[in-house]
Amino acid sequence: MTSKERILNAVTGKPVDRVPWSPFLAYYWEHLPETERACGQIEYMKKMGADPLLRGFHLLYRSERKNCECLSKRDGNTVVNTFVTKVGSLTEVRTYSPEADSWFLTGHPVRTEEDFKTLQYMMENTVITENLGHFENDFRNLGEDGLYVPSIGLHSKTAFQSLVEQWCGTEALVYALCDFPEVVEECLEVMRERDRETVRISVQSSAEMFNFFEDSSTTNISPALFEQYTAPEINEWGRMIHKEGKLLLHHACGHLKDLLPKIAETEIDVLESVSPPPTGNVSIAECGKKLPEHIAIIGGIEPTFFRNCTMEQLEACVTELLNDREGKRYVLANSDSCPPGVKYEKFLRVTELVRNFRKG
Repeated sequence: MTSKERILNAVTGKPVDRVPWSPFLAYYWEHLPETERACGQIEYMKKMGADPLLRGFHLLYRSERKNCECLSKRDGNTVVNTFVTKVGSLTEVRTYSPEADSWFLTGHPVRTEEDFKTLQYMMENTVITENLGHFENDFRNLGEDGLYVPSIGLHSKTAFQSLVEQWCGTEALVYALCDFPEVVEECLEVMRERDRETVRISVQSSAEMFNFFEDSSTTNISPALFEQYTAPEINEWGRMIHKEGKLLLHHACGHLKDLLPKIAETEIDVLESVSPPPTGNVSIAECGKKLPEHIAIIGGIEPTFFRNCTMEQLEACVTELLNDREGKRYVLANSDSCPPGVKYEKFLRVTELVRNFRKG
């Protein structure tokens, strides 16, 4: 059975020769020596015996902001970006952390009623166009060796979650919904229309499955807000994608326990990057009990555990996951990203465990 067939069969409930093992190499990959990265992620995963599942490697559209100028100013480890339009300006602050080797959004740009109107203007003047060519070439070259899962949504997540993460932050957004809900919802609808355009374009491609990096977690959104603002857009995407006979994957790497009853009712096919503590707050076994059988699960190996565990602890973890999900819609993976420093031998040991499961 090919890797592509194995992954698609696993998430759609068809027979598989073994559980797919599809590590998520974000962050780990960037810190490998150039000599190791020269072969590319696909060959790297094939060499370790994994089933390449390439989440979010492609956007099948281009987006261009019209009538908006971006001005950037850097001072040490801080960058201030200002988006200037004829109706107003928005300013965000990003700060670099040397310890994490990452940039963090430390000042959200949307705070006031006027800011929302400026953001709406920016979204109204964002033009979405087709960009399928590069993906189609990669899709043909990959063949049966794995599965590309392009991202949908203007910000690769729902409009409401992009307000939570990128534009407002949870606290400011909740206050805005209390103080001027009509303004927020009018802006949201314009953002959703841009998202729809990305889905309409994406489903014309050869891709079999689409991803959105929702990062769902009760650390930044309540079940009530998810149900009211996020789930309807996910369901709309699901209907559009299912109409074309394709699948929808929801990347949810945070605290899911209290969101699972709401997620269970959505039009997704796969819940990806489900993680136990400390990254998440629910085990794969618990998650499986709360989701309907038709929603597949990807994940299970918590990222900090993967880095710090002994080989014996890793073996026990993987064996428990394989036993629990046997005969169910499941793809084994490290949940969310992979910390730099995970020993390559651990990837190889997981491969051995997956391939030898029930053969002893």
